[in-house]
Amino acid sequence: MTEPSPLDRIDLKIVEELRVDGRLSINELARRVGLSKTPCQARLKRLMTDGVIRGFRAVVDPHKLGLAHIAFTQVKLSDTREKALDAFRRAVLQVEEVEECHMIASHFDYLLKIRTADILAYRRVLGERISSLPNVASTSTYVAMETIIEHGA
Repeated sequence: MTEPSPLDRIDLKIVEELRVDGRLSINELARRVGLSKTPCQARLKRLMTDGVIRGFRAVVDPHKLGLAHIAFTQVKLSDTREKALDAFRRAVLQVEEVEECHMIASHFDYLLKIRTADILAYRRVLGERISSLPNVASTSTYVAMETIIEHGA
């Protein structure tokens, strides 16, 4: 595998412009970063190939989709050997309500951000899905009362 190309100021400007508006046309993106269309397309393709830009998506309003409830769940595993961690990782990817999953250096192992319609739906997800994931020993839940900053939602 080859090393990704180093990023210069134009690459960083392309990334920033697309972070603000991922729907920019290649012509508009090129204009904003001071390039012509062809070199801008080549840089964009390289940034995608190198994994700097991993994809594009629609940013939706979860409230309008009936998903206003956010809970953060700490998960402590009964086994933290690599095979057990891998089993947990693969299984948690199958729980569609899990919006984020982070391995944490703390007294627990993973922190999950779970989005559901309401507390009853969360309770079902926790009881039927999260608690049943491989090697889950215990969980603790923190319910968000208000979101001040949320990038990506």
